[in-house]
Amino acid sequence: MFKLKKIICWTVGIFLCHQSIAQKVEFTEYDMPNGLHVILHEDHAAPVVAVSVMYHVGSKNEVPGRTGFAHFFEHLLFEGTENIKRGEFLKIVAANGGQNNANTSQDRTFFYEVFPSNQFKLGLWLESERMLHPVINEIGVKTQNEVVKEEKRLHVDNQPYGNLLADIFKNLFPTHPYNWSVIGSMADLDAAKLSEFQAFFKKYYVPNNAVLSISGDISIPQAKVLISSYFGEVPQGQPVTYTKVEEAPITRQLVDTTFDANIQLPMIATAYRAPGMDSRESKIMEMISTILSNGGSSKLYKKLVDDKKEALQIGSFNSALEDYGAYITYAIPNNSTPLDTLLQDIDEEIAKLQTNLVSEEDYRKIQNQLENSYISANQGALGVAQNLASGYTFHHKNTDYTNEELKLIRGITREDIRNAAVKYLQPSSRLVLYYLPAKK
Repeated sequence: MFKLKKIICWTVGIFLCHQSIAQKVEFTEYDMPNGLHVILHEDHAAPVVAVSVMYHVGSKNEVPGRTGFAHFFEHLLFEGTENIKRGEFLKIVAANGGQNNANTSQDRTFFYEVFPSNQFKLGLWLESERMLHPVINEIGVKTQNEVVKEEKRLHVDNQPYGNLLADIFKNLFPTHPYNWSVIGSMADLDAAKLSEFQAFFKKYYVPNNAVLSISGDISIPQAKVLISSYFGEVPQGQPVTYTKVEEAPITRQLVDTTFDANIQLPMIATAYRAPGMDSRESKIMEMISTILSNGGSSKLYKKLVDDKKEALQIGSFNSALEDYGAYITYAIPNNSTPLDTLLQDIDEEIAKLQTNLVSEEDYRKIQNQLENSYISANQGALGVAQNLASGYTFHHKNTDYTNEELKLIRGITREDIRNAAVKYLQPSSRLVLYYLPAKK
């Protein structure tokens, strides 16, 4: 049986093993004259350092007819620079004992290297080269265009349930740029001119739209000097402005059907529009998903998989994005169980959350699960660097959100859970998606 969790990304479940004590993440932050925001966390627990840059640009910054640009640049900015020959970026990292990668969401693009701490300068040089001297030419665009097409074929077009999230988001956000997938349209990328790619880089990949977040075995005074020498000459770009597109409320249940030739078993999914990640209620929606489907003792798993044996897989997750969130449930039937039966069973468990307070036992369990998830996310240099950058980028420049999040979790009450379920999980404001097999 395939693993659906490898196909759609959501909050990672954490096994509760013991009560841990969270340590405050100490950091230093400042702005450079060119607008680059710098965050430094000094930790000598291991001789490694994570160098990361988070650009505040994702697929929501694109326009219809030219989608996929942000994800495309995730690939294109590995092509090479004026001082790094084409194809040499990854080789340099590997030859010096490091690892690196990048990822793109609807809201940001994140590049990183993790090196032995004696290669700290190399990490700074690589990221400054990417920002200051990228080579954006026809051969690089053509090469990465084929790479992105192959990625889409592999992870979307030929993947079971690969279009699930795309079908959900186009229904849930008919006006907002969340309407299209992060990978975008291949036709849009084919039609784009080189000058359009160059203009997109010039607009968004500038120091005043980025956070340089570094964590690990460093000396902060020395790091400041090095950062100035590597990034000080990068010119400031024009101010980056973004206006949130407001969606009209959903006032009646939406129903849609999609067909997938890569599956043999149908699925039913529901999706509700939820608050953006900066809202306290977004964390409450994450807590609701923990109650419903995190682990074998969760409400939906125990009911539909263990007791009634109606489902092969069942789950729910809160996809928290900057402007909005999407709260999603899904179920794959067992033994030809009707999809509407699965929907009814899911709705019954949601109705219980809307009517009754969760038990004290369940409340303590989900608090512990989220606290362990929080602690795990702040283990390791890379995790700390990314969380610090995300706090600044998505929580009104509040880098200390990394330390405040645990207090927020502990402050959520049983009444808060019930109220959020009533407010956001109404059948009249959701999408019901029937995801069905199609003939090949």
